[in-house]
Amino acid sequence: MEGNVSEFITLNNGHKIPSFGLGTWLSKPGEVGAAVEHALKTGYRHIDCAQFYFNEKEIGDALQRCFKDGVVTRDQVYITSKLWCNDFAPEDVEAACRVSLQNLQLDYLDLYLVHQVAGLKKDAPCDLGAVTDEHRLGYSPENMAKTWEAMEKLVEKELSRSIGISNFTITKTENLLKTAKIVPAVNQVECHPYFQQPKLKAYCDSKGVVFEAYSPLGSPASFDAGEVPNILEDEIIKDLATKHHATKAQICIAYPLHRGLVVIPKSVNPDRIRDNLKATEVKLDAEDLQRLKALDRNLRYLKFSWAVKEGPTRDEEIWNISNDEAFVGQK
Repeated sequence: MEGNVSEFITLNNGHKIPSFGLGTWLSKPGEVGAAVEHALKTGYRHIDCAQFYFNEKEIGDALQRCFKDGVVTRDQVYITSKLWCNDFAPEDVEAACRVSLQNLQLDYLDLYLVHQVAGLKKDAPCDLGAVTDEHRLGYSPENMAKTWEAMEKLVEKELSRSIGISNFTITKTENLLKTAKIVPAVNQVECHPYFQQPKLKAYCDSKGVVFEAYSPLGSPASFDAGEVPNILEDEIIKDLATKHHATKAQICIAYPLHRGLVVIPKSVNPDRIRDNLKATEVKLDAEDLQRLKALDRNLRYLKFSWAVKEGPTRDEEIWNISNDEAFVGQK
């Protein structure tokens, strides 16, 4: 129920995920390790990682320092990583997971996600702006089903306690569920006041899939975001920040927490890391929630235009806009 903030959310397999964590996307080498250490010392107990962020080795070093110094124990920290698009071949999935485990210096992950829906060839460049049609394998339900079967084996081998998906639409999740033996524990997607995704959230709720929000402040710095408004300049956000003696970022983070989402704001700034955690203490009332709900513009910042071949149906192929609208309209 909206309005209640829980420290943990129980997944469909019984494991619990902290509802608040630290995102590490775009956290630069030389900065991310200190950010993770500061976060854990401040009280964070959830770190979101990915192989494609190219910073897991530094995060692993930071985790080991915190374990050694008694800041936290391994079982007190929830660690997520993700399978990148050029490792979707079933025979590559376990090896990719083990690379993340090696870099993070862990024996197991708490959560391992399929990072995105469309595959890339093994030789695809790391610079997404340089990806061309020659590198793109695209999305197919049949191939993703095989990838997911390999993901399920990671649970059997105790390499990850839970598995999930990221950037999946209703349509693509429905396709996956047709053959999945393990229902995804989480769907991690873009979600912020201007892009609240209520239909996708309702669908995930109906399937027992926890809805996790990345980029809760928006991501205008992303290379494919284009010209987008700065959420922190919204007058409603400013007004609510004044009302609650909070920062504008804290309002944006508190809102998904009140919606029952997991939220993972990113920062490497020690003051912002501390302030973001304090968003868990902000108490929004019913009127606040209605005002924030009304801000939704259905404005996706992260297009993932690099993921599928160029053409007039690119957005539809990635995001299934018309199919998802039709699905949620079914009775």
